[in-house]
Amino acid sequence: MSGSVRLRPPTNALDRRVVAVWRVNAALVFGPPVLVLVLLGLLIPPARLWLLAPAVVIAVLGLPYLTFLPSYWYDVHRWEVTDEAVYVRAGYFWQEWRIAPMSRIQTVDTLRGPVEQPFGLSTVVVTTASAKGALKIRGLDHEVAADLAEQLTRTTQATPGDAT
Repeated sequence: MSGSVRLRPPTNALDRRVVAVWRVNAALVFGPPVLVLVLLGLLIPPARLWLLAPAVVIAVLGLPYLTFLPSYWYDVHRWEVTDEAVYVRAGYFWQEWRIAPMSRIQTVDTLRGPVEQPFGLSTVVVTTASAKGALKIRGLDHEVAADLAEQLTRTTQATPGDAT
């Protein structure tokens, strides 16, 4: 079938530094509640049990999230760009494979959040004419992301179609 785009595993891995970014994000989610509960538990002796018990539960739940899941996610997340389409496989517990044909791409953006910036990483956001929403390629080296955004812009401008 000539000219068709088929679902297949994308070939490119994210930058390995994204694992550290995901760990920092997890620490920012789980750390503050644990810290506040422990601090209050130490300062308010009558409520110590009621404050330290949830702190332990949150810490126990957060520990595997912080240590094991980022490496697993790194193995799952993949991306690829061809002359015909952008391929993205992402997901934490539910994996999603998506394809955006070049003719459907409307905008290409790069984002660098406050946690990504110190690690030199960026996210490329490919907005399409899909109700499903944009494709996001997280965890790219910021220079790779800039080059990819430029490549996608050139390719989509040269692709016939109105992206609707």
